Amino acid sequence: MKEAKQIISHIKFDRSLSQWRIQSNEEHQNGVADFASKFAGEFGMAEWGCVLGLLHDKGKEQKTFQQHIQKESGYSPEIKVEGEYNHAYVGALIAKKLYGKPPFYQFIDNILMGHHRGLYDHGDKEEKLKCSMPEDVVVEELGIKLSLPLLGNPKDIHHLVRMLYSCLVDADYLDTERFMQPEQSLLRGGKDSIECLLLKLEKYLEDLRQKAANSEVNRIRNEVQQYCINASERVVDYYSLTVPTGGGKTLSSVLWALRHAKRNGLKRVIIAIPYTSIITQTAAVLRNIFGDENVLEHHSNINPTEDEGEIPKKLKLATENWDYPIIVTTNVQLFESLFSNRPSDCRKLHNIVNSVLILDEVQTLPMEFLQPIVDTLDTLKRVFNVSVLFTTASQPILSGKIGGTNPLVSFDALPQIQEIIPQDVNLHDRLRRVKLEIDDIPQSYDEIAEKIAQHPRVLCIVNTRKDAKEIYSRLPKEGLCFHLSRMMCPAHVRETIESIKEALKNDSNKVIRVVATQLIEAGVDIDFPVVFRQEAGLDSILQAAGRCNREGRLELCTTHVFSLNTGLPRGFITQTNNARKNMIGDYDWFSPEAINEYFKQLHSRIDNFDKSQIKPLLYVKEMQFEEAAKRFRLIDDNTTSIVVNWKKKGVLALMRKLQTDGFSYSLMKEIAQYSVNIRQHDLMKLKESGVIEEVVEEVLFIRDMGFYNDDIGLVVDNHWLEESLIV
Repeated sequence: MKEAKQIISHIKFDRSLSQWRIQSNEEHQNGVADFASKFAGEFGMAEWGCVLGLLHDKGKEQKTFQQHIQKESGYSPEIKVEGEYNHAYVGALIAKKLYGKPPFYQFIDNILMGHHRGLYDHGDKEEKLKCSMPEDVVVEELGIKLSLPLLGNPKDIHHLVRMLYSCLVDADYLDTERFMQPEQSLLRGGKDSIECLLLKLEKYLEDLRQKAANSEVNRIRNEVQQYCINASERVVDYYSLTVPTGGGKTLSSVLWALRHAKRNGLKRVIIAIPYTSIITQTAAVLRNIFGDENVLEHHSNINPTEDEGEIPKKLKLATENWDYPIIVTTNVQLFESLFSNRPSDCRKLHNIVNSVLILDEVQTLPMEFLQPIVDTLDTLKRVFNVSVLFTTASQPILSGKIGGTNPLVSFDALPQIQEIIPQDVNLHDRLRRVKLEIDDIPQSYDEIAEKIAQHPRVLCIVNTRKDAKEIYSRLPKEGLCFHLSRMMCPAHVRETIESIKEALKNDSNKVIRVVATQLIEAGVDIDFPVVFRQEAGLDSILQAAGRCNREGRLELCTTHVFSLNTGLPRGFITQTNNARKNMIGDYDWFSPEAINEYFKQLHSRIDNFDKSQIKPLLYVKEMQFEEAAKRFRLIDDNTTSIVVNWKKKGVLALMRKLQTDGFSYSLMKEIAQYSVNIRQHDLMKLKESGVIEEVVEEVLFIRDMGFYNDDIGLVVDNHWLEESLIV
């Protein structure tokens, strides 16, 4: 048996030298301390990061851990492990001993104890701290004095703990990677500066201006950009950019963000978007301007590891810690990470510090989580120097007092938000390309289908999957007729949207009719002369109207708002529709005044802005990190995912690979592109019919291609789901 002469933190066999290489625990802890100190220094807590780095692996000094690592690595496979070898709790015990005066150690004990497993709930953490200190661990004073940060609100503390946790976790991963995988470590870094990215964008916009026609729409887009340039010189704060569809909001917001970042010394731009369809489109535009090496697209439907080459590998690494100058991600990825307790989710959080955060289509923020989300944005700005920009055509109310069904559910939102475009510029009027015609008389599927069929090029947007299928099935099958809903797998949805876009470019396609759920409503760049929209909230109706005469090539076009005699599904869609129908006054539906009144009406129908009770879990001394992470789920998904055999897209090959090779991150991401989520009663019907097979544990597959229709997606015994679309 070989005997190591030093305390081992990591060990590997170097095949090129045919010898073992050891990273000592002292070397690793110092490396982690350097990284963590640098990261935490971004928000004024460098000494805290240093202490975390120096203490996090002190437990590796235990004889049992040294036996464990020598045995598991193969360095001394015959060695016997003489007892328990867990090490993370030891650093927490030392922190309590060295910094035992409250609340100092309470900022770091949970972080140290959970740096592999995740942050604990308070009671579980206290139970762990009852362990005794191992006799073979040396406890020495660090000589580092800690000073408490100035915090203005109890809601800040859980985020501060999580940010310090992020610093330690990322530092630990990076130093370990530097020793264990040096070739991979070298792939990190090497991105362009904010100044360089700004030059690229300014050149791109100038080229656009040179080529653009001298139209009113293009003059307004240039005007919007100039307002953004002027406003970018302001200090870190909350801002809003309210621009109707077609006003060039996306590029104008990025122009503001890069100039604002340069002015205030900020490090990156993070763009959070509600729908993956918009993310894919936005990221493609930004990659074209800034290059693949500067834009990270991070969401559930992308997997950078599928391609070979240096840039895809860099992208995969960047999804771990967001060390890229431009991030395009989902609201779900952003906010669920900000409330997570897991190392893999929290690792990236410290790279949000000193950034510009753009929240696109901000009106889609879920009302039942509005208070913890708004409180988080306030903490990001005040404590972590993040400028927040809210962009939309329908700006919600996010400042002042947010009033619910009664005073008990009301809460104080953000202080004043600075609007970049003055209201008297009247963009909503100058960019008006469509009018609304609202008919509240309930109509049948047949009646609506007949009205749609009177128009050769027309888009109809409805609220449920069932409504989409019923109207689509009644349309005459002439020309091109498309259906879009989440009964179709993501790959099918994506292919159909591309087919619609291509069809619209060809003037020889005289008839193009589309019936879709809300998945096409926001951000999908399509343009129809006529749009039908089932009754809904004003924000949704205006989004639908944004697909009508989008480029302003026609005279004033019409978006028809209709009601079905089947009614609306109970829940949020009904609330939003009632808010619109009960607006007091005679409004121009596109005006800021109308949108403001709509959100007041909507808020008055909400009985809880913190439905999952995050505040009692985290805004207290005894914080419950694990429980809060379980509850903070922006999409309440009570469905089951079924893999479908769509066309001949290699799904069978993916299933065979899953059976032979087992689970892997990249394989499951690819399989997800051919999955449909269904409710439990439909799952039971499919199981009773015998068409579902469990390929491996919890992966359900319908092999029979007869259950997947190339037009409308998964068929469940001719019964279509009634629930509202979740995009």
